[in-house]
Amino acid sequence: MKPLLIRQVLHEGRETDVLIEAHRFARIAPGIEAPGAEVIDGRGQAILPPFYNAHGHAAMTLFRGFADDIELFPWLEKHIWPAEAQLTPEDVACATRLAIVEMIRGGTVFFNDMYWEPVTVARVADEMGMRAAIGRLFIEASPGVVRPACRRQSEELEALMPQLPDRIQITYAPHAIYTVSGGMLRRIAGLSRATGQRIHIHAAETQEEYETSLEKHGMSPIAWLDECGLLGPRTILAHAVHLGDDDIALIRERQAIVAHMPVSNAKLGSGRFRFAAVVEQAGCRTTIGTDGCASNNNLSMFDEMKSAALSAKLEAGSPVAGRARTVFDCATRNGAETFGIDAGVIEPGRLADAMLIDLDHPAMVPGHHLVSNLVYSADTSVVRTVICDGRVLMRDRVIPGEAEIVEAARSAARKYAPLALR
Repeated sequence: MKPLLIRQVLHEGRETDVLIEAHRFARIAPGIEAPGAEVIDGRGQAILPPFYNAHGHAAMTLFRGFADDIELFPWLEKHIWPAEAQLTPEDVACATRLAIVEMIRGGTVFFNDMYWEPVTVARVADEMGMRAAIGRLFIEASPGVVRPACRRQSEELEALMPQLPDRIQITYAPHAIYTVSGGMLRRIAGLSRATGQRIHIHAAETQEEYETSLEKHGMSPIAWLDECGLLGPRTILAHAVHLGDDDIALIRERQAIVAHMPVSNAKLGSGRFRFAAVVEQAGCRTTIGTDGCASNNNLSMFDEMKSAALSAKLEAGSPVAGRARTVFDCATRNGAETFGIDAGVIEPGRLADAMLIDLDHPAMVPGHHLVSNLVYSADTSVVRTVICDGRVLMRDRVIPGEAEIVEAARSAARKYAPLALR
């Protein structure tokens, strides 16, 4: 890979040059000379860590605007699951490419995915230069019996693993405690301990899930996951909305990670995440994700950051909750650390993941506080250039092949129109 030199870019308040070699930041200093390097003019821009989307379902871009403004379980049972039964690998490929284009446009270089046809998702992520964690999906047909499609796709993903680059990792992805039995959760916990692979699960998302867990197991969803041996430093808990103080203490003690999706939580009426209690008081490691386009309906981490900050203040009744820097770190550094990626900060020796922000964009002026602007006033249009693993994925707002990707996804979505809510 050719060295990349970014000239006269703002970094930590000072104009400097940034040299990338062999996938990593090599030097950050003014006046760098690098003969033969590809050069990006960074004037009027700031270099910052990009976003790491900690929970989502990329191929659900096909279901954007598909069944809005209804309760979660009718949404799943009457619209989403019947549509997913018709998905083909080709549909998933088209939808995942569309999702990745949208993520890149918004400064995202990594996504943690739980969905059908994971081999297809992994191949597309690799092809487009993204980082990703791809889940082996577990949903049971009956207690202890995984659906045949899940088993087959998990085996295919296992076979593909030796061909995947370091940018792509594999996780165990039991869907939720209401679709996976305790016995299977215990088995997955054992597999994770043996392999070191992470676990990604929906947890404590709705009040109904919380109450059902109390009735069925005599304990909260978080306590039940701990009972099954699943709660630990390799486990990412998607949503974690309905948490008591004991649950928060348990998450902290076990060093599990929360993936916070404020927009999806609000859109589905799932509840308010206790950001101040979980993040700022207990110090639980927390990341940010978008969820899928069927329940968001975009993949903008800018929207998530602003929603996370504002909902934290609303839930706590305090304007000092959900500080901009804390939220920004959740969306960047914390995500990288959670998935073992040596990135999330711009410094020599780190993997070269970055986004260049247009400081002349109206939403970024005046520039009293860069991070505050990013959290409270910016949107995806402030992102000019995106770099992942030293490779330029978008330069000056141009992504190669974008028009063809958009048209292919539009065509793939047509057959699902009869199942959409009218």
